Amino acid sequence: CKSLPETVLFQLLGLSIATLSTVTHYGLRFTLISNISLDSNSYRVIHHRAFYFGICLSMTLILAALLSSAATVRESQCLTAMGFFCFALAFCGLIPAACWRYTHSTEVEDSMMDVYDFMYEEVRRNTSSSRRHELTAIHEAFLCCGKHSPFGDTTNVEHKTCPPGQVHDEEKDCLREIRDFLKKHMDFV
Repeated sequence: CKSLPETVLFQLLGLSIATLSTVTHYGLRFTLISNISLDSNSYRVIHHRAFYFGICLSMTLILAALLSSAATVRESQCLTAMGFFCFALAFCGLIPAACWRYTHSTEVEDSMMDVYDFMYEEVRRNTSSSRRHELTAIHEAFLCCGKHSPFGDTTNVEHKTCPPGQVHDEEKDCLREIRDFLKKHMDFV
């Protein structure tokens, strides 16, 4: 039988997972990449699945905590069993998620970088491209500018799409900024 303080902690955990899922789904950087990505890129699918999985997990934890609270107050074995079942469902849902994260550790990062690479090359090849606004939006959202090339073959892309003051700033390489952003986000998760 769970005590009431433990169920409050599970409710807070469920609310924090729901908040994190919502921020991940509707956050500017994630939404921007999702809207720009092509249908052939896996990022949009991962983006939506992660959101729905997080919301389902959080609702399961909140339901389990509420059932456990009610079971404690009413001393009901049936409510205790239902709460335990919800906790078991949450645990069983976390195992495949952890396995996916381990086996596909770079898939999200790679798909986000593929979106950026595609946009950058599209604008580089065709300077009148309608994609220039989207590339500019990425540069503004990630506070970065272009890609660092060991060959030094930068083009006018940076001059036309980067925020002022960030052109040719090697510390603001977009691929590095995207990687760093995702690493910080996953550390928080």
